[in-house]
Amino acid sequence: MATAQWNGKIIASSDDTVVVEGNHYFPLESVDPAVLKPTDHTSHCPWKGDANYYSLQVDGTENTNAAWYYAEPKDAAKQIKGHVAFWKGVEISA
Repeated sequence: MATAQWNGKIIASSDDTVVVEGNHYFPLESVDPAVLKPTDHTSHCPWKGDANYYSLQVDGTENTNAAWYYAEPKDAAKQIKGHVAFWKGVEISA
């Protein structure tokens, strides 16, 4: 079971993560929807495609653009469609 924790709260847990480039991608349904706040930030990966971001909000504290996902990943990364990964101080344990 992998978990993602930030600001003292477990924000995601799943026994079905996909690991790509050392990052655990959690199924969206395994993430607490109350902590996700969509942002306008995007980035591009040559082989995965365009990423969109969420900020995390836990107990009144925000971690800007700390989660990302690929809404329409390229074929080489199709296994992460519908999954979310974390960074910026989010602790992952597996």
